[in-house]
Amino acid sequence: MAILERNDTGAVARLTMNAPERLNALSDEMLAALQGELDALRQDRSIRAVILAGAGKAFCAGHDLKQMTQGRQASDGGLSYFQDLFDRCAKMMMSIQTLPQPVIAQTHGIATAAGCQLVATCDLALAAEGTRFGVNGVNIGLFCSTPMVALSRNIPRKLAFEMLTTGEFIAADRAAALGLINRVVPEAQLEQDATALAEHLAEKLGSAVKIGKEAFYQQLQMPTEQAYAYTAEVMAQNMLHRDTEEGINAFIEKRPPNWQQ
Repeated sequence: MAILERNDTGAVARLTMNAPERLNALSDEMLAALQGELDALRQDRSIRAVILAGAGKAFCAGHDLKQMTQGRQASDGGLSYFQDLFDRCAKMMMSIQTLPQPVIAQTHGIATAAGCQLVATCDLALAAEGTRFGVNGVNIGLFCSTPMVALSRNIPRKLAFEMLTTGEFIAADRAAALGLINRVVPEAQLEQDATALAEHLAEKLGSAVKIGKEAFYQQLQMPTEQAYAYTAEVMAQNMLHRDTEEGINAFIEKRPPNWQQ
């Protein structure tokens, strides 16, 4: 049984973390599997949207603490292992945001520590009613420093700091109000609604979404004036694409676009 399952339906790829006995922890094996699929999806022009889900009763419980404990047995006390682990995790998280396709987190149960980081990293997120989110490492003496990078870029800083220092969970409704997720849906509808959103995104011009996703994250890091200059150039280049011209003409002529990409 694969630790990460991929199922494609049309232009939508569904990645399901499949280690329910470990609450889909981001073990070395899970990180490698996720990185491998993300690298493959980057080259797959037939896929226009991605859903990331978890099997069993939880979305993802963060890093595999038992495996991390074993890493301490190295001669340096585990320092080189831990540095490598967090570097690999950061690379995987960044691969989600640099992926040409939008990625939707389909969350349920719990998303904690690096699992909450994973939700915050995805471009969009839906949650089943009853889902809880937390960055709870402080409760065991390990501050969630890497998860806070994504978390603090999703929700207001004081609320992020409160979550990080109290180690308390927040409910799905609160996560939606803060902007960590897009919306809460009944658990029975979660997969259906995530699929519907992915299919809606997949209908858009793939090259335009790719351009826009990259620009979205780039401009967030810039001062306002620089961001306008950068995005103006992005839009100018986008206007030169054949399929963009076709989309505009189709809108004017009130007909469906005949896109080639």
